Amino acid sequence: MSRAKGNIGEDKAVSFLEERGFKIIDRNYYSRFGEIDIIATKEDVLHFIEVKSGDYDPIYQITPSKISKILKTADIYRQKKRIDMDFCLDAVIVSEEIELIENITF
Repeated sequence: MSRAKGNIGEDKAVSFLEERGFKIIDRNYYSRFGEIDIIATKEDVLHFIEVKSGDYDPIYQITPSKISKILKTADIYRQKKRIDMDFCLDAVIVSEEIELIENITF
């Protein structure tokens, strides 16, 4: 998928999350391990959010390897920003509909 299409999906995800009470605090945060698409807070929880778009079932693009990279990047983010609060890893799937899957794990 091109970066432009990815940005469209992320923009839709941001609007979707904001409508549901999330406060977006960062986007496209990079570390040497990878990228986190969206970082947001809601109800005193920090959410690291992976956005996947596509006509087929994009949730299958989130592999155990991808989750591991996101978690390493999340640790770096929390250390650099000196954030000590509960956190979770979520996914937003953007296709015909938009779906939030909270607290994804291996």
